[in-house]
Amino acid sequence: MTDYFEVHERDGAARLGELRLESPLTTPALADDVVRDAGSLWNAERDTPDGDDAVLTILPHRAYPAGTRDEVIDAFAADYPDIGGPSAAVIPSDAPDVGGAADAPVDAYVLSDAQGVVGHASAFAEAVVDVRETVPADTALYCSGVATPLNVATLVYAGVDLVDAKRARVKGSQGKYLTDEGERFLEDLDELPCSCPACQVPREEFDRAACEEHNVNALAAELRRVRRRIREGRLRDYVEGQARHEQWLTATFRELDQQYGYVEARAPVARNNELSAATSDTIRRPEIQRFAERVTDRYVNRFRNPLVLVPCSAKKPYSESQSHGQFHDAIQFRAHLASMTSPIGVVPQELELTYPAQHYDTVVTGRWSEDEKQFVAEVLKRYLERNEYPRVVAHVPADGYRDICERVEAQVDVPFEYTVEDHPTTTESIGNLMSTLDGELKYTKREREHNTVRALADYMLGDGAGDDLFDELNTRSRYPKLQVRDDDEELLATMVPTYGALAFTLAGARRWVDSDAPTKTVEIDAFVPQGSVLAPGVVDADDDIRVGDEVVVEGPTAFAVGRAEMHGAEMRSSTRGIAVDVRHSEEL
Repeated sequence: MTDYFEVHERDGAARLGELRLESPLTTPALADDVVRDAGSLWNAERDTPDGDDAVLTILPHRAYPAGTRDEVIDAFAADYPDIGGPSAAVIPSDAPDVGGAADAPVDAYVLSDAQGVVGHASAFAEAVVDVRETVPADTALYCSGVATPLNVATLVYAGVDLVDAKRARVKGSQGKYLTDEGERFLEDLDELPCSCPACQVPREEFDRAACEEHNVNALAAELRRVRRRIREGRLRDYVEGQARHEQWLTATFRELDQQYGYVEARAPVARNNELSAATSDTIRRPEIQRFAERVTDRYVNRFRNPLVLVPCSAKKPYSESQSHGQFHDAIQFRAHLASMTSPIGVVPQELELTYPAQHYDTVVTGRWSEDEKQFVAEVLKRYLERNEYPRVVAHVPADGYRDICERVEAQVDVPFEYTVEDHPTTTESIGNLMSTLDGELKYTKREREHNTVRALADYMLGDGAGDDLFDELNTRSRYPKLQVRDDDEELLATMVPTYGALAFTLAGARRWVDSDAPTKTVEIDAFVPQGSVLAPGVVDADDDIRVGDEVVVEGPTAFAVGRAEMHGAEMRSSTRGIAVDVRHSEEL
């Protein structure tokens, strides 16, 4: 069997992968299973030939991936003629490129000082980020002697693929019973809270050997839970709650949020699963920050009408809620509508389907924290500074919404009017909203559809992309399944309601390439992709490509369009896996 590591699914920096030795192992996983598979050579450490501090850990039967430089393979094969080359390299966090270890043709990297950084939030976050951004994307990161049922979800969230049960066993030998909430001394337990095989004995017969077995079982069970969360795209939701049991874990994912370049590059721009906004830390999630950044840096208001600010609704998309139906009936296309919400910020009506605006669920208490107020106020201020409105009609309740509006009103040069009495949907409030818009000219439904298409292009591709791509267009079908055509009725793109984005045809992709809009391009070798582009076929890819992005694929013999399955840097460094899910392709 060919031996390698391949990533199959991603949830931010966390990955579901396959480490194939004598039998395949789904990661994140316990490396103890690798030891049983690969034998003692996993721990056979040898100094590198030039005698530096990097140490290579040898695994048998290494199969070098396509694209590995011949001179690298030949050099390592010469140094290790009995093995044929290494399959894992031990690498220090403070100098991850020492001795060229990061260039070794290996499948895994062992963080040499993991036990020194785990437990220290900033040191651990910096160590993982430094290593992950230095070594190839399609290699596994192994942290030995640090995992417990409590911390393993956070380790994986940071980007760790392999752990072992060493710490769990040591804790058991010390009489410490581990759970996903922490640890307890055996003598403090009146009964065993677990139902694993080791715990199926009377409490008085449960000794330290059984405690070791339980701890390993608990760690393995937590890894199964983590893998399921990755498949669902909801590991961050789980970590926000799980990390509350220990302060350094909470500090760790907050430190990772500060490593914005690392987490944002790995956060998908579109997916169809719920984002749980259960804590104030949700505001710092890369998906939330990116949405706010794009709304305030890319979105352009193309209406000449006043802006009406309304509260969000529990039902998504907002326009399908009963309250927003009342707002639309009162406005009657005489104003531009935008929703205020925590943790998203400001959602113009054209982007109400765009991830994560359609996909979040938040805790509703009627009270706003100061962090929420500051965040939404800053987004609203930047939004109004970028976009021109003759006036703002704040149809919002008196709780945190109005406080935010009043803060922003004092900082921008646009008049505010307030129309709510008691609650936004009362007869009096709706009447106030209708009367304050008396005399305003209506825009057409077609105008709204056109502005929606242009706003999506701005959001997806960059500032000004909507006008560059669609200076003239025809829309067909009904919102939200809009079809975008040119004057000759050729289909250019289709709006995808699931995640609020445009899916281009080949004609639309060619128009994109020929326009002044920023292009997200994947360059490939001389082949015509059918269904997907695999990473070995990628010659180059733009840095700003994110998972879920619409991308153009160009090569000597083909032109194609599709959605990215890796971020740009990962496409360039990977030698396995699907880089682009191709929608349309043609041979040149």
